[in-house]
Amino acid sequence: MTDEAIRRDEAHPNILELSREELTGAMAGLGEPKFRAAQLHRWLYSQESTDFSSMSSIGAALRERLAAAYGIRRPSIIRSESDCSGCDPYGDPATVKYLLRMPDGELVESVLIPSGERLTACLSSQSGCPLQCSFCATGRMGFRRNLHAFEMIGQAYALQHEARDRGGRLTNIVFMGMGEPLLNLDSVLEAVATLTTPDYRFGIAEKRITVSTVGLVPGIDRIATSGLRSKLALSLHSADQKLREQLMPVARQYPLDELGKAIDNYNRKTGLPVTLVYMLLDGVNDSPEDARKLARYARRFLCKINLIDYNSIINFEFRPAYDEIRNSFARQLLDAGLQVTVRKSQGAAINAACGQLATRPDPAGANPQ
Repeated sequence: MTDEAIRRDEAHPNILELSREELTGAMAGLGEPKFRAAQLHRWLYSQESTDFSSMSSIGAALRERLAAAYGIRRPSIIRSESDCSGCDPYGDPATVKYLLRMPDGELVESVLIPSGERLTACLSSQSGCPLQCSFCATGRMGFRRNLHAFEMIGQAYALQHEARDRGGRLTNIVFMGMGEPLLNLDSVLEAVATLTTPDYRFGIAEKRITVSTVGLVPGIDRIATSGLRSKLALSLHSADQKLREQLMPVARQYPLDELGKAIDNYNRKTGLPVTLVYMLLDGVNDSPEDARKLARYARRFLCKINLIDYNSIINFEFRPAYDEIRNSFARQLLDAGLQVTVRKSQGAAINAACGQLATRPDPAGANPQ
């Protein structure tokens, strides 16, 4: 695009901010049939068109009207950082964290995580987070705004291009970056629907997507009846109500008993298990009694447990559990008949691991956080 075309584009509303339903309404407002919205959506998301003039299946007159009314502005990567600590030169490549600028200048972080044959994109659903979990750097930076669906899709597309440059392709997506996805559920569902559209160029399977939550019961209930077949991960971190409240203030609003009922309802409605994510904190939630409480809680419903290490954050008082404590904790759960995975932490050296994402000022002049 010429400089003049870019200035004209920036002066118009961004058409990508419209949901698929809103796009249909916009086409109806222009006197166009419903299928035009489907055509336009395909050009925007399957073909990743950057201007209306390239949309050859749409008539010239309509392309001109669209260009006069809207712009097309996408997220862009402005910085990347690789974590090669512990990398096997003959094994997995490095985890890479990306800083992306949204069209309005807002910043978010996304992470590309290799593991064997899997290449996972960890996406953010909000800029910052309002929930203030005591161990999380994103919560410490505060909440700025929800992301639009196109901004989540744009993160996936940007990381897909990065993966191709590395000779790979995204195999999985997790909504585990900055923010609480269920506080922005409409946009998350819109993003998942677009990313999983079978005949679109991206076209990832729903079962390869995981949506994470700290345990927002209304959102879990809604997902249970939404038809979504993606995986659901729940950040638990303690099966003791008082301790969970100390770690995660949202637990006061949605206590463990109520959360358990929501998980059971989700199991019954979807037939799918929930992954309970449990971050082991030295001397806080890693005792044999903590393991017994977790086992009693997890037996109530269909689930599997992911044990993860705490990733150190400057000025935070927590420490990761010792290896022998973690292994003993896992053995207790296995002996109780539960399905347990000890998940390897990746990206900690570049603050890209769980709980570490938080944007900082960008030297190129993007908005500081």
